[in-house]
Amino acid sequence: MRGSHRSRYGRYTGGPDPLAPPVDLAEALDHIGQEVMAGYSPERAMREFLRRGGQDQQGLDDLARRVAERRRDLLQRHHLDGTMQEVRELLDKALLAERGQLARDVEMDDADRSFREMRLDNLPPSTAAAVSELSTYDWQSGEAREAYEQIKDLLGREMLDQRFAGMKQALENATDEDRAAVNEMLQDLNDLLEAHRRGEDTDQQFREFMDKHGDFFPENPRTMDELLDSLAARAAAAQRMRNSMTQEQRDELDALAAQAFGSPELMQSLDRLDGNLQALRPGEDWGGSERFDGEEGLGLGDGTGVLQDLADLDDLADQLSQSYDGARMDDVDLDKLARQLGDRAAVDARTLAELERALRESGYLKRTSDGQLRLSPKAMRQLGRALLKDVANRMSARQGQRDLRTAGAAGERSGATRPWEFGDTEPWDVTRTVTNAVLRNASEGPAGSPPLVEERGTSVSKPPPVEEREGPLVEERPSRQARPSPSSGSVSKPRAPRVRLDISDVEVVETEARTQAAVALLVDTSFSMAMDGRWVPMKRTALALHQLVTSRFRGDALEVIAFGRHAQVMPIEQLTALDARWDKGTNLHHALLLANRHFRKHPHAQPVLLIVTDGEPTSHLEPDGEVWFSYPPHPLTIAYSVRELDAAARFGAQTTFFRLGEDPGLARFVDQMARRVDGRVVAPELDDLGAAVVGSYLGSRGSGGSYRDHFGDWSGRGFWVD
Repeated sequence: MRGSHRSRYGRYTGGPDPLAPPVDLAEALDHIGQEVMAGYSPERAMREFLRRGGQDQQGLDDLARRVAERRRDLLQRHHLDGTMQEVRELLDKALLAERGQLARDVEMDDADRSFREMRLDNLPPSTAAAVSELSTYDWQSGEAREAYEQIKDLLGREMLDQRFAGMKQALENATDEDRAAVNEMLQDLNDLLEAHRRGEDTDQQFREFMDKHGDFFPENPRTMDELLDSLAARAAAAQRMRNSMTQEQRDELDALAAQAFGSPELMQSLDRLDGNLQALRPGEDWGGSERFDGEEGLGLGDGTGVLQDLADLDDLADQLSQSYDGARMDDVDLDKLARQLGDRAAVDARTLAELERALRESGYLKRTSDGQLRLSPKAMRQLGRALLKDVANRMSARQGQRDLRTAGAAGERSGATRPWEFGDTEPWDVTRTVTNAVLRNASEGPAGSPPLVEERGTSVSKPPPVEEREGPLVEERPSRQARPSPSSGSVSKPRAPRVRLDISDVEVVETEARTQAAVALLVDTSFSMAMDGRWVPMKRTALALHQLVTSRFRGDALEVIAFGRHAQVMPIEQLTALDARWDKGTNLHHALLLANRHFRKHPHAQPVLLIVTDGEPTSHLEPDGEVWFSYPPHPLTIAYSVRELDAAARFGAQTTFFRLGEDPGLARFVDQMARRVDGRVVAPELDDLGAAVVGSYLGSRGSGGSYRDHFGDWSGRGFWVD
């Protein structure tokens, strides 16, 4: 087809896939939030998630384990005598064929036959020495001569394969012209490298070299540095392989090297190449070694490739550890990972990198003035929603429990409507409003150009005339009779009448009145909470309740008060990041003082007092502001606490104690305190603490009836205490 062109498609390699769906941060944020509440920094929490991975996502530890397993497998599967074994097999083949020819040749002089047989029988045990001694032997068998020539060809190809991957296969059955081309390439390459060492090379020289010898470099380096990096990495691996051999193996290899291609010039060129590469890339690992304990022999070229694989695996292990300063997931070499572990591993690593990038760039983590990462308000809201959802799931099985998803700040709709009045914030009833406008327009008849919405008794600016507006606010569809028939000619369509709204037409939805609540959540932060594993559930509970109040009951006033040796009002962000405190003391007296101050600030709100604790009060505030501590609890401490609880009761506070643990003294204390103020005691298990507190808050917000009527019987693990 004229003008058409052929399109080519391939794998996208330009970084993150622009068409890939965004990574899901919910699981990561939940994990990070849990770790932060347990006392970790957000940076460390993020690192821990990347290490462990998600439910359907491999983490860094899994990838590092696979890297270590592959490294161990390479070392335990192979040994470095592969080339020597091949040479020995070819030598045995040549000797067997030659002895057979000597035995069959009846025309050969017996003295000559005996001399040849004696020479073959007295070859040195060393393979390299035997090959060297036979270099001047006049082979009688064509098969034996061919096998011996294969030894020299094999050594040459292996030597080249050590420096240029794939050369062993490429030069199989090579001709003299092929060998001459190799020697010419090595000569030109060394000249180019030496010019580069002197700083005399040019881009033109590099391009000319690649145009002439590019077939020897399938990786197609585009610059001199890329060529150097590729050659130096391979040469360093070859040197590490040599270092890994025993002294006997190295001696054998050196003795055989002179037989490569039947010409010592090859080894001279390779030695010259190694010297240039070591001088230009001294940072490569030229002195390392490995220990191979396997049974599968490696040739020189394959062994060099394995040493390169081991170097890649070492690099990947370092990158995946992320243990160095400034470590980022972007540091992981995805190409190396795909070569060593497969494409799936590279996909997992890329996903982790995108996850880390999204966490840093999406606003969930923020850096404070001191350079530390903190959870941002956005992250706190996301974490709060996840915790609240978990609480809702735990509460969903309770009979008659209020559905958290339908709770709203504006109250429940009653089904009735009323005319709008100044100051109303309730939503419009659109159906009633438009109906009122239609009826009023029908009774008043057409008008000139009245305002779109006119507030009687006030002066408001009129909107543009109808003709100037882009379209009607409400347009009635023409009747069936008004539509032109298909057979008729062009008939002008009648303009539909417009419905104009007046402020008197507006009706709003009535909602049931809802009482505002002043909620004081008192959470114990004494050392026993952290020691007994209650630290994180306490924080989860506070965050879930904070999320519920700020998102669903915004008219309520929530204050979180942490009390240990002393008490303080604590923003939810500060409580979430609070490290475990090891100071002894449970100052319920101070916490109740702060709670009563909160109730006084909201005199028209329903006071709700929620106390989470695992110990009796052991400290109180003295009149001079000093903290008094005593264990067992001093009677004065108990008296101060009871006095402030009575003050809360006079405010009308609905009080619930959430008792954690099985301490008999605590059980007696909270039971007596609850009876004193007609409150309740709930003893939930840790997993149900959040559901218990949120359920108590929702129950205490109702009007009329007893407390138990609103909250219902506790149906989770744990129990009510009457």
